[in-house]
Amino acid sequence: MTVRTATLTGSGAILLWSLLALFTAASGAVPPFQLAAMTFLIGGLLGCASWIVRPSGVAALRQKPAVWALGLAGLFGYHALYFAALRLAPPAEAGLISYLWPLLIVLFSALLPGEGGLRAPHLVGALLGLSGVVTLFLGRGTLSFEAAALPGYLAALACAFLWSGYSVLSRRVGAVPTDAVAGFCLATAALSLLCHLAFETTIWPATVSEWAAVAALGLGPVGAAFYLWDIGVKRGDIRLLGVGSYAAPVLSTLILVAAGYAPATLSLALACGLIVAGALVATRAGAEKRERVA
Repeated sequence: MTVRTATLTGSGAILLWSLLALFTAASGAVPPFQLAAMTFLIGGLLGCASWIVRPSGVAALRQKPAVWALGLAGLFGYHALYFAALRLAPPAEAGLISYLWPLLIVLFSALLPGEGGLRAPHLVGALLGLSGVVTLFLGRGTLSFEAAALPGYLAALACAFLWSGYSVLSRRVGAVPTDAVAGFCLATAALSLLCHLAFETTIWPATVSEWAAVAALGLGPVGAAFYLWDIGVKRGDIRLLGVGSYAAPVLSTLILVAAGYAPATLSLALACGLIVAGALVATRAGAEKRERVA
């Protein structure tokens, strides 16, 4: 698989994550950890399905404890901290802080062997993307960071470090097959179930459409997306994927607008422009690197 193909594959995860808000909104009043348990179970079983015709894939579950720790930190740790952040801080501020992870991917990837250090175009692209997300969040209302919500802000910041660290360190364990992600998903489902039983009251989807939304979450944003992302960060242009990840919240908002869940605003248009500009800058940097290699 070429770097370009792997990067495009990883970009599929970004597109799927843009559907996360829509499907979550359509899933009804299912509590967060219960929803995570249900969707990660579906996502894990999705990965296991291919083992019916490819029995050798199950061998990917035999990994070192460090690899399992990395997978669970990325999948379960991120979501657990994100749920905590939303409970302890205003959602807009918590979401904005947690979405520092694309910028952190660009910064942390400079420490990877063979990446050539920190390149200015990637950094500029990431900062343009971040400014686009800030514009998007400001368009939803005034951001107000309060001292009382500090624990929530710290949880959101930990989210950003966890997911960016998981993504970058996955490249260091590139020999681990993507089949292992199925195991990470199933383990995350089990841990989410324990948290649900400890902290939440069970609420099942009330309609067929809500059940369909849960299934769609498990198959897409909380399922296939993690397999595609694993391929992208291990074999693709990880910095370009980091910059491109800023498109997810904007695409998500555009989808919510199209579905009637949110209004179209000037801030959304500005955010789109900034993120597209950032992606173009980063894409050009990746093209120049490939030309030098050739």
